[in-house]
Amino acid sequence: MTFDQQWIEFDFNPFVLFSSNGKILSLNTEAQYVLGAVEASVLYEIATTYASSSFGFKTTFLDLEFGRFKFFGITIGYEDEEQIGIRLYQLPSFNFAKQKPEGQLINIYTLIDLCISSNSIGSTIRYPKELDPTLPEIRLHAEYFIKLLNKIYQSFTDNMSILTRLYFRVGEHVKFENVKYSLFAIELSAPVMNRKYIADLTHLAEENHLSIDIKETKITINIPMITT
Repeated sequence: MTFDQQWIEFDFNPFVLFSSNGKILSLNTEAQYVLGAVEASVLYEIATTYASSSFGFKTTFLDLEFGRFKFFGITIGYEDEEQIGIRLYQLPSFNFAKQKPEGQLINIYTLIDLCISSNSIGSTIRYPKELDPTLPEIRLHAEYFIKLLNKIYQSFTDNMSILTRLYFRVGEHVKFENVKYSLFAIELSAPVMNRKYIADLTHLAEENHLSIDIKETKITINIPMITT
């Protein structure tokens, strides 16, 4: 692999090279993750739609979202009729504090069960769970984290059911002090969310030194896997 090819391969922004009939000729690692959330045919259609009317390169700023991936622009390039490339400019997924999470090693499943138990007292809400069973103990400040998780559950109390998911964020990481840490996420979702809690949630996430993503019907806490 040449130096130029290595730059493309390890670029944070996904790149895909298509043939004239939409077949993938090459792609970088980041593009492989994106193609888990969107069909290749969709990216090919975008490439042909926004390509320059003549040979060359054209950059367009537009908002695209495929699952957890968000983009603010694209560059399309082609030098002949045989192949066309697309590069998507990715918005950063997370805004972690410079300070890494501190505290003791804790069992994340125990904290989730504790919060569900306390919030279900006197309630008719159902709390289904979809939990990856393979997570090790991770370093968190348990008291602060329980406050954050309880506040998220409270923001969904106008529902019959609140789904809790726990999963790895495959291929994603955050760096503290030049050390990379893999990420996992705790996601709570329900049809109705009380948005009056947003300011409190943001403050509690900052207090935990964690990233939080708040959507219309779900809230996701992104947590680095610090196991020592």
